Amino acid sequence: MDSGPDPRTSNRGDPAAFRTTHWSAVLAAGDPAHPGGPEALAELCETYWFPLYAFVRRKGHSPAEAEDLVQEFFARLVEKNYVQQADPSRGRFRTFLLAALTHFLANAWNREQTLKRGGASPVVSWDARTAEERYAREPFHELTPEKLFDRRWAIRVLERVHERLRKDYGASGKTELFDTLEPCLSGDSLPATYVAIGQRLKMSEGAVKVAVHRMRRTYGELVRLEIAQTVASPQEVDEELRHLFEVLRE
Repeated sequence: MDSGPDPRTSNRGDPAAFRTTHWSAVLAAGDPAHPGGPEALAELCETYWFPLYAFVRRKGHSPAEAEDLVQEFFARLVEKNYVQQADPSRGRFRTFLLAALTHFLANAWNREQTLKRGGASPVVSWDARTAEERYAREPFHELTPEKLFDRRWAIRVLERVHERLRKDYGASGKTELFDTLEPCLSGDSLPATYVAIGQRLKMSEGAVKVAVHRMRRTYGELVRLEIAQTVASPQEVDEELRHLFEVLRE
């Protein structure tokens, strides 16, 4: 049994490779003629809806108001194609999105035109009860709406990477290996020694160590790739990574 799937992003330092990935989802979502545009926009909405919901809730809106506001924001994002205004030369997509929502809340929201609950097809499908349960678990001490948005964005980035890595291992027939070594991704100690793990997985102790190293390396590369999707240049990836881990420490 080998140590896992090959890293998918070994060329992460190649500027040409970066140009094929950064902002790709954003630009596709903002181009009505792009064949993958609707799917890319749906993915963006799925990624950012809860960070935006948490931001609106922390602004003092009720759960029902927050759901309606975020749904209406995404509806206008689609209807007016505001994603086209997300210029890569102006910085990070999360910054654009939060600024757009802040403007929407301050100036563009007409109380008389609030979405009637159940009266229109929502842009983002979610379980309102689950959303509020997630929000209730957020720490309240000294977290501004902006910091809470960044925290939820950072957590969602890592969740997406975790999901992709697990899928990659599963596609290679290595789900058991992933499940066994998964604690090492969060810095936790493995539940057993390398020798015991090797005996269970029919691997040598050395092969287990290599598998752990490869999983951590691939995980790090996938985090970089995820970050690269929404920054304007390769130089900004490291800055955004530092920001991601800073907000998780707060």
